[in-house]
Amino acid sequence: MRLKKYYSSREVAGLTGLTARQLQWWDARRLFKSAVASHRTEAGGFTERRYTPLDVLELQVLADLRRRGFSIPRLRRLLASLREVFGIRLYEAIGDGGPLALFIGGDQLYGRTGDGRLYNMDQPTQPLLMVGEEVAIRPLIVRERKRRTRSIVRKP
Repeated sequence: MRLKKYYSSREVAGLTGLTARQLQWWDARRLFKSAVASHRTEAGGFTERRYTPLDVLELQVLADLRRRGFSIPRLRRLLASLREVFGIRLYEAIGDGGPLALFIGGDQLYGRTGDGRLYNMDQPTQPLLMVGEEVAIRPLIVRERKRRTRSIVRKP
């Protein structure tokens, strides 16, 4: 993926698997605001919303979680918890380089801080007490949506 300063809604839809309508709905409901909002033009139309590369990264993760069955209210709580409890954005919790790393185990999301404390992201106010064997979790990673290829059927 070639990095650009901003991506249009159409480009983001192609990279994430979300539809332009989903992006519009998420923006209107303040689940995920675009970096550059749509606005009315002099001709009476509207411009496209624009997203930064970091926005695209976060939207790829949110789209993946949505495909795994995570509800919109749950995604909203995740973003709010990251912002309010840990003081970070979602992109800072992807991979192992940030102050918090997100992990997924089944239908649960966990956050692990740099000092090893593990939190259930549904209620991240107190670290989990780990007893016995480790929970089967794996890092939450960003996956670019695989593009579908259309096969062309030619009639003889």
